[in-house]
Amino acid sequence: MKKNLVFLVFIMGLLNVNQKSNAQTDVITVKANVEKANIKPIMYGIFFEDINFGADGGLYAELVKNRSFEFYNPLMGWTEAKQNGGNGKIFFVNVAGKSPKNTRYAHITVDASNGAYGFANEGYRGMGVKQNMKYSFSLFAKKGSEGNVSVTIELVSSKGEKLGEAKLDSFTNDWAKYNASLTSSSTDEKAHLNVLFTGKGIIDIDMVSLFPADTSKSRKNGLRADLVQKLADLKPGFLRFPGGCIVEGHELETRYQWKETVGPLENRTPLINRWNTEFKHRITSDYYQSFGLGFFEYFQLAEDIGAEPLPILNCGMACQFNSGEVAPLDQLDPYVKDALDLIEFANGSATSTWGKVRADMGHPEPFHLKLLGIGNEQWDTQYIERYKQFANVLKQKYPDVQLISAAGPSPNGASFDYAWKELKALNADIIDEHYYANPGWFLDNAKRYDNYDRKGPKVFAGEYAAQSVSTGSPDNKNTWRCALAEAAFMTGLERNADVVNMASYAPLFAHVEGWQWTPDLIWFDNLRSYGTPNYYVQKMYSNNKGTVVVPMLLNNDVIAGADSLYATAAIDKVTNELILKLVNTSGKEQTRNIAFDGLKKLKGNAKLTVLQSDNPDGVNTLDNPMTISPQEKQIAVNNKKLNIPLAPYSFTVLRIKM
Repeated sequence: MKKNLVFLVFIMGLLNVNQKSNAQTDVITVKANVEKANIKPIMYGIFFEDINFGADGGLYAELVKNRSFEFYNPLMGWTEAKQNGGNGKIFFVNVAGKSPKNTRYAHITVDASNGAYGFANEGYRGMGVKQNMKYSFSLFAKKGSEGNVSVTIELVSSKGEKLGEAKLDSFTNDWAKYNASLTSSSTDEKAHLNVLFTGKGIIDIDMVSLFPADTSKSRKNGLRADLVQKLADLKPGFLRFPGGCIVEGHELETRYQWKETVGPLENRTPLINRWNTEFKHRITSDYYQSFGLGFFEYFQLAEDIGAEPLPILNCGMACQFNSGEVAPLDQLDPYVKDALDLIEFANGSATSTWGKVRADMGHPEPFHLKLLGIGNEQWDTQYIERYKQFANVLKQKYPDVQLISAAGPSPNGASFDYAWKELKALNADIIDEHYYANPGWFLDNAKRYDNYDRKGPKVFAGEYAAQSVSTGSPDNKNTWRCALAEAAFMTGLERNADVVNMASYAPLFAHVEGWQWTPDLIWFDNLRSYGTPNYYVQKMYSNNKGTVVVPMLLNNDVIAGADSLYATAAIDKVTNELILKLVNTSGKEQTRNIAFDGLKKLKGNAKLTVLQSDNPDGVNTLDNPMTISPQEKQIAVNNKKLNIPLAPYSFTVLRIKM
């Protein structure tokens, strides 16, 4: 009997221990008095690349496609138009028109004493126009020696109805710019523009342009306001531009050259977009770069939205997935000179050679460039050899400009390891890592940076996105499952902010009718736009990053997958708030007790923001843009413990006044 009683007491003791152990597993501890790492103000930023009609037809508000007739087919985007017996003919002169850098212009013979003759521009999958909105039309023109020709400009709806009209005449025999204004009487996503000539004679035209009045900050050569606002709402720490593989070109001849994108618009040389025929499932032969959105406008955009500019330059290598062309090592000087000149363009005085170009464009003050990328995602010995030459020159002349170097297109493997080894030996500033993978990879890699060398180069998570089907598949969707996996992965980025200094989702923009790659952060048509669930994950991180990481532990370990939970914590010393981020990737609600060490008291209301959907495959759309979007509320906090329910498939951010 005594033995049985002892055994019963022993068993009860084990049960008590087990119950206490289980209870402890529910308690999350935040050590608010232990500072682990500083979070850089630039931690979460934006990656921009002209893919998916992201620039022309997207962020850049120009409505006319092929405005200077420089596409392979000079009439691409244009169709001949005749009205009421008007006649004529168009051919293209391939000598310097208004500018020696835009070598083609339209030479039009008009025979329209009655009716009209000219052509229509279709825009980028149509032109989105708004009721009562003013539109600024312009062109360069000169008339022939004989005859007299006038121009009528018409906005026409998708149903063929005239929405607005303006006229131009009194052309001279010398090239000059002419402007007109017209107002749309209705809203139409698929309108087009008619440029019609009346009279009899010859007229030459170039740089035909149409801009809405409601560009961001009402700039004449402006950006689409709703898309800029979505970027500003992210409160980004940096803006990386212009890519991406767009930097490399299919071959060196078609690489991005920043000097061709600054100065007067008519002096910028258009170029075929490398995504034009890259994907056989999305051949887009009308995809070019007008460079109306050029390096000056990128710097200006970064300034507008409060982000550090991060330009990326070609390092003397074309895309290694395409031609793999390289400039010989003894012929890299022009490429290095481009980098030196860019820093002068951004930071030089208004009297310096390139600083004057900036000043003449309307920005005499410097842009204060601090970051510069050398190459996009190149790899192997040919990249390291070229990076060395750039670093040797740039670090000597501009030691305060941090250089971003490349680790290749993959997050592991022989070329990745080689790049890290070589760049670490070179004391590289920041190494750019890219990862496009399935959601499971992101969950499994939430601890990726826990054991990185704290004394080595810092990391820029420069391109990442969870792929719902497979990398590069046209069937990928911006599902909540993918966004939730990214949210979980990002807890590891923030927890290791002493290693990971910067991060950005990629790609940024996609036109619903003109995309090449999916998934993408923000989708749009000619009038509307929406943020994906992935967008709201990025926004919640960037708007709630804090200034210093503090430990957030479960059973004295980081929270990175145990019970399908992922978490990180930070303090915002500016607002004196504690910020908790918790991700529940399971399909069940989990209620957790949170204890706070190192704080005297927590009281008042805390702000709770939850991004959640019961459908992991759910998406947002143009018609239902807020299906998966953050919901906010206030909760009371009265002591140093908090009981918080974590909804299934949810990302929760809690801001608590200390």
